[in-house]
Amino acid sequence: MARILMERSGELEVFLRVVQEGGFSAAARSVGLTPSAVSKLITRLETRLGARLFMRTTRALSLTEEGEAYYRAGQRILQELNDAEQSAAAGAVRGRLRVNASLPFGSQFVVPALPAFLARYPDVIVDLSLTDDVVDLLAQKTDVAIRIGDLPDSALLAHKLGQSRRVICASPAYLQRKGTPKTPDELRHHDCLTFNFRRARSGWPFREAGGITQQVVTGSVQVNNGETLKQLLLNGVGIGRLALWHVAAEFKAGRLVPLLEKYNPGDLELIHAVHVGGGQVPHRVRAFIRHMVDTMKASPLAG
Repeated sequence: MARILMERSGELEVFLRVVQEGGFSAAARSVGLTPSAVSKLITRLETRLGARLFMRTTRALSLTEEGEAYYRAGQRILQELNDAEQSAAAGAVRGRLRVNASLPFGSQFVVPALPAFLARYPDVIVDLSLTDDVVDLLAQKTDVAIRIGDLPDSALLAHKLGQSRRVICASPAYLQRKGTPKTPDELRHHDCLTFNFRRARSGWPFREAGGITQQVVTGSVQVNNGETLKQLLLNGVGIGRLALWHVAAEFKAGRLVPLLEKYNPGDLELIHAVHVGGGQVPHRVRAFIRHMVDTMKASPLAG
């Protein structure tokens, strides 16, 4: 029985590595096997399961429906095994921790959280990069990235840090110049600033008598990040829609004003910490994620 369990855990880890590395050759290099050995192991695994896990072509390797289900389950199993081993081992939290976050979120939440984290784990060196680019964790050798919004399907493991509702707002100067919209329909007469990335919606959602409606909005500027949009709002260029965590300080100081709150549908912007799964997750990565989870729980803007 011990031999069988050992074979299963080894098969599972190699399978996960093939998915994460995107192919047999890359996976073989990462685990110290030959590509033919990895191929034979996957074939043996498929035979034992009685299911095909990969669709193979000369140019690409993709998961079947059964392979996707086995991958999700395998991630959980291997993570639980690592958790059990790490809880039993006296592993120290040390080493270089590479963290990536957007500039506004990093400045508002990650940077203030670092002093307490470093005081608790003095043997960790934090290598922090703040950028609005979505980094490739493997290519950039990043341990943890903070992602805002819906997550695309990927091989990364995600831990929810919090959520924040979205709000529509403008500066007092803009409202004095252009007037304050009283209903969603009145936005047609206003300069509404929006995002230019592909997943951006063409309209803004509102809760009205008939349910949730989409109000099409147009404006003079489109941007690719929330910080630029906020600066345009502060300069009186137009009306925008951002997560509450992004503009709460401006609301408190009176630099921005929330609008159409009685029509707010209450949709949420999710906040996750993501990292590469499979294999041994370093203690420093796990410690940092736990610290950020606790930090965000204490924030009323991301609960």
